[in-house]
Amino acid sequence: MPHITTAVRDYRLAMMHALMDRIRVDALVFSTPDFFQFATNFQLDVWPWERPVFVFVPRNGEPFAVMNELSTNHMRLCTEKEKVWLRDVTYYAEHPRVSQRLALAPQLPEVVASLLASHGLGGSRIAVDVAHPILAATQRYLPELALRPAMAEMRAMRWVKHAEELRVMRELGSLTDWVQERYRENIRPGRLVQELDHAMSALMVEEAARRFPGEDFDILKCWTLTGPASASPHGDGAACGARIAAGDTIVNLILPRLNGYYVENERTWFCGKPDERQARCYQVAAEATDAAVAAAVTGRRVCDMDAAAQAVIERAGLGEYIFHRTGHAVGLMLHEYPEDMAFNTRALLDGEVYSAEPGIYVYGLGGFRLDDTVVVGERPEVIVKTPKTLEYATVA
Repeated sequence: MPHITTAVRDYRLAMMHALMDRIRVDALVFSTPDFFQFATNFQLDVWPWERPVFVFVPRNGEPFAVMNELSTNHMRLCTEKEKVWLRDVTYYAEHPRVSQRLALAPQLPEVVASLLASHGLGGSRIAVDVAHPILAATQRYLPELALRPAMAEMRAMRWVKHAEELRVMRELGSLTDWVQERYRENIRPGRLVQELDHAMSALMVEEAARRFPGEDFDILKCWTLTGPASASPHGDGAACGARIAAGDTIVNLILPRLNGYYVENERTWFCGKPDERQARCYQVAAEATDAAVAAAVTGRRVCDMDAAAQAVIERAGLGEYIFHRTGHAVGLMLHEYPEDMAFNTRALLDGEVYSAEPGIYVYGLGGFRLDDTVVVGERPEVIVKTPKTLEYATVA
């Protein structure tokens, strides 16, 4: 099954220990959902701006966490399934109760201070993912505690994916290809785009249940943009009631998540034979995607992917229709780190994962975007396989 084991935990702990040694801190603390999952393999069921959470990873010793009581049974279920890398959790309450003596949310700075002291970290130097008011308030009780911002260094730990992470993403990529084929079978004039997307989502859920029973699967979005609205990368905000028309350019996005990992699979379709201008824009967009993929080579620069795609579009005389960078990294978040592909001059590393999604957006005609999720290597590996030929893209 495509799940994450303790091999990934050990891989990440080694990176965290190396980071602590490099920046000379005694522990790391994570308080955002994606980094919480990175450290624990637990997908939060609360928004931490509403119900704060913290997981501390000491340089010496086991991780420990502070969580809201709402997560109690969720954590218990995950622990029983041996899917979470956390055993030491302190819960705090939503409201006072006589029967349980949990600390209340307003007491969180005291709770955190007490836990840090009991783990020998009361006067330590701790690196944080974000500046958090509760952690700052903890310093009133632990005046020797030093908090060091380290978001940039922490992000770097997520660039390169472990082999198990890549396996999950490959399995998910295969599912998105299956769904694209279902779209191809179901696009037709007159169909409501939102109804089509919900129907495809339902089919994907059924297929995922067959492929990944018992795993954590959900769908961020199946999203279709049709006709003139597709010329806006994110639509026109008026999808309700929109129907596919003969001759439309159609852009669809399939954005699912499996065991915490995202994959992007986006394609452009034509409802009927495209005219000469549509066909040319499509072919240039497909060539630009291929150029970005071909640049995802170990040792080349991150920005080379964007430059390669942009060059294809500009040579075709369509540069004025570029409205966004070529892509972004993909992983525990749909838009993962690094997020600055177009301006990032560092060398690409084996095992990074990016979306290659250059777009051409012609007002009044439509959008043309084909998104391949690609793994960086000596030979880049595209993990979505949906064809990009004009013949395949022409339906109905």
